[in-house]
Amino acid sequence: MPGVRLAARLAAPAPGWTIRADAIVVGSGIAGLTAALELRTRVPHVLLVTKGQLVSGSTVWAQGGIAAVLDPADSTSAHLEDTLVAGGGLCDPAAVEVLVTEGPARVRELVRRGALFDLAPDGEIALTREGGHHADRIVHAGGDATGAEVSRALVAQLEAVRDDPGIEVVEHALVLDVLTGPPGPDGQPGAACGVTLHVIGEGSRDGVGAALAPAVVLATGGIGQVFRSSTNPAQATGDGMAAALRAGAVLGDVEFVQFHPTVLWLGANVKGQLTLISEAVRGEGALLLDTDGARFMPAVHPMAELAPRDVVAHAIVRQAAATSSDHVLLDARHLGADFLRTRFPTIHERLLEHGIDLTTDLVPVAPAQHYHSGGVVTDLVGRTSVRGLYAAGEAACTGVHGANRLASNSLLEGLVFAHRAARDIAERVGAGGLTQAEPVERPGAAALVAAATRSRIQRVASDGPGVLRSAEGLRAAAEVLAKVRTDAHAESGAGAVADPQAAEWETTNVHQVASVLTAVSLARTESRGGHFRTDHPAPDDRWRLRLEARLDASGTLEVTPAPIPGVG
Repeated sequence: MPGVRLAARLAAPAPGWTIRADAIVVGSGIAGLTAALELRTRVPHVLLVTKGQLVSGSTVWAQGGIAAVLDPADSTSAHLEDTLVAGGGLCDPAAVEVLVTEGPARVRELVRRGALFDLAPDGEIALTREGGHHADRIVHAGGDATGAEVSRALVAQLEAVRDDPGIEVVEHALVLDVLTGPPGPDGQPGAACGVTLHVIGEGSRDGVGAALAPAVVLATGGIGQVFRSSTNPAQATGDGMAAALRAGAVLGDVEFVQFHPTVLWLGANVKGQLTLISEAVRGEGALLLDTDGARFMPAVHPMAELAPRDVVAHAIVRQAAATSSDHVLLDARHLGADFLRTRFPTIHERLLEHGIDLTTDLVPVAPAQHYHSGGVVTDLVGRTSVRGLYAAGEAACTGVHGANRLASNSLLEGLVFAHRAARDIAERVGAGGLTQAEPVERPGAAALVAAATRSRIQRVASDGPGVLRSAEGLRAAAEVLAKVRTDAHAESGAGAVADPQAAEWETTNVHQVASVLTAVSLARTESRGGHFRTDHPAPDDRWRLRLEARLDASGTLEVTPAPIPGVG
């Protein structure tokens, strides 16, 4: 199969305006909001750019909670061990140590910022358990609306300082590319020095502009819209990961995609953002039954319904096939109507919209794309391989998740590592370690994929690097992706397939991410965590390493093995 070649920039008009800042944060989920709030008090001017409104990040959709050791009977060593087990041997132990030891302080900080978590009868923060955890350590809010409450609290903090000249918020803005300085001797792009962005509609800055800063934080969330169906919102088109790749950054663990086991099944042809049935429902005692009414998880794993997500997702797919079905059933009826309505009000209401009553009905569920464990490779303070470029949250590969994220570690990761990145940026900017470079245009052709192609790309990604993968399916996906036209803008007037605009830029990102995902999934010839190969169904110790992906100076995708820090 010929090498994958990808453009190093998007086709877009030249910037019509320029603004400057000391740091730019892209994204308004938990990682982006945390980074912006931390930077606001530490650098003279921070710019926060978000694709929609401040409240539209992926965080608002998180149901389950935040994992943190707040119970004296629990321990950070136990949380660390559960995380390492879920990660399938590919976690960076030092990153996990940072996560579990700093996590409790970050959660208490959220409380000080106004987050209202559910309380136990004694007035302490209530804790519950989710899959893969051996202790009650999940903090939740509004029963099953933790993300919405965290987002509300952080946005309120940001709104309170909107008039502060030290912070500027640009909403309805799609970041196109990371701007970089003069290339190095190896031909790779130079230091990050800002971003190009397209402001949609509202605001005095219209169209494409350039925001310049010596530090850029990508906190753009996940890649859900690469697939036909996902629990992710519509804006999760892998923009940050694709922009980082084009800027010369290294991506890691891209093949590890988490398919949530229990997503409402509404038929084989349904696409778009689907309704998630939180892991916390199983944490409270709900059971999985096949369509014959038989429970099957106890025979699969000692933790039964609370096994790690990849185990449960694969078991559901296999059990559904064994019963000639395409879904299984979630049974929470025995937990009691009053408890279910109180503990899971959001889920209960969303199911009622589809004519399903959680308190009396069996709920049809099947796996769907939910979370991406990989992303832009960072160190313990969020630095990527490109000077001045940082990543945090789901867009980053910190080494915390390895092959499979442990339940409710995602919001915690966003909190902990965004906080660390902001502190590092402030120190480096203040000490003169990060200085503003002038951007130069990266060489080569620019890319633009027509928005009409997106559904075909999503189908290919779902059938190729989906829940169950094989060399045959991955090669077929790679061939289709390689034939997608990436110069839709090449001809002017009637000959052009499409003009540079938001839908096309997003679709180009979807295509690039799908191409990398397919290539890396084909390279890893084993099964581990969120990567399952039917032709290599067992884990292989020779693959206890990270696959890294980057573009060489000619735009050819390089996939290379790399050791994981602290893993022998």
